[in-house]
Amino acid sequence: MNNKVLIKIDSFALNETYDLFIPVNEVMWKLKAMIVKSICDLEHLSFDINDEYLFINKSSGKVYDNNDVIIDTDIRNGTELLLIKKG
Repeated sequence: MNNKVLIKIDSFALNETYDLFIPVNEVMWKLKAMIVKSICDLEHLSFDINDEYLFINKSSGKVYDNNDVIIDTDIRNGTELLLIKKG
């Protein structure tokens, strides 16, 4: 496995999809923060660090834990994830 995988992020709230390369050795909570911050910057939205987001595997329905390391999950090249704001 390479050190990065190409994933697709679907954001229903923005009605947008994003293709991203993510590092496989990163912890999910750090990855979520980086991705949400990047999307907010791209879409000129305000970013609140206190908001919680969930990544859900689009095909399996699996919700990823904040402490999961990408390489230890089923996230591989071509995985589609839903980005949902919790609450």
